[in-house]
Amino acid sequence: MRKLLLGVVAAVALILGAAAPASAITGNYVEDNEHPYVGLVVFYDEAGEFTSRCSGSLLTPTVFLTAGHCTDGNTSARVYFQQDAGANYDPATQVDPVTGYPETCAPGTLGVLCATSDELYNYGFDDFASFPDTHDVGIVILDQPIQLSEYGALAAPGSLDRLATARGTQSVTFTASGYGLTKSNPVSVTSFRERLMASAKLTNLRSANTDGYNLQTNGNGNGRGGTCSGDSGGPVFYGGYESNTIVAVTSFGLNSWCRGVDFSYRTDRQEVLDWIASVVGPEEFSQIRIVTI
Repeated sequence: MRKLLLGVVAAVALILGAAAPASAITGNYVEDNEHPYVGLVVFYDEAGEFTSRCSGSLLTPTVFLTAGHCTDGNTSARVYFQQDAGANYDPATQVDPVTGYPETCAPGTLGVLCATSDELYNYGFDDFASFPDTHDVGIVILDQPIQLSEYGALAAPGSLDRLATARGTQSVTFTASGYGLTKSNPVSVTSFRERLMASAKLTNLRSANTDGYNLQTNGNGNGRGGTCSGDSGGPVFYGGYESNTIVAVTSFGLNSWCRGVDFSYRTDRQEVLDWIASVVGPEEFSQIRIVTI
């Protein structure tokens, strides 16, 4: 499960404190039945062994957007699009008998609600060496297209720039979606392995931790919605629960127990969009909706 707890050099650590990869939707979460293109992605190494799980979103039938630290170092992947993709996971067998998570696609779901991939890319994620420009974006190209009535859209370049001032942050709502943990503390961990979503407020776009590359939202506590391990790569939408416009992917947090503020890597940057186009090719990229907000 990956929501990065950031481990960086001492100078940056003084700024960040303890940071970590993002995980599960927490706080004021609800079941996400609004975004059927948001999936639970499982990664495997060269030997085909499970390594980790993240979240992400389809931009076209075959282009799946996630975090760079999720695809980094992995060889293949499998993506599940059921809202309850791992809800029936049996710790004894280590498999969900309904969906096949995390080992296989259940009969009848391949190319419908489940797909495999051996094409994994990342935007140059370097384990936060270039922080705050972490390049924490990844792409998974599915072997089987998933045909849906709608897909995620990407915000046009610079869409969030107007919010960089203190005045601009007032009353701006974002929605995060993912399959991560809903509770994590020294005593217990709760994971439904379901697609959940929660709303949060913009906190900062221009601090030393964000600097135009990352989006900081209020995180957990007092009924607010946040992210935790397993939510990494999941979409952050501009607006409320019905929004389909992705402005960032869940990236990291500052607390290993998923408390406090959350950070996501912005996708509304020309460099990021250009990289996605270079990976998927101009014809496929033309199928991705780019939305001005």
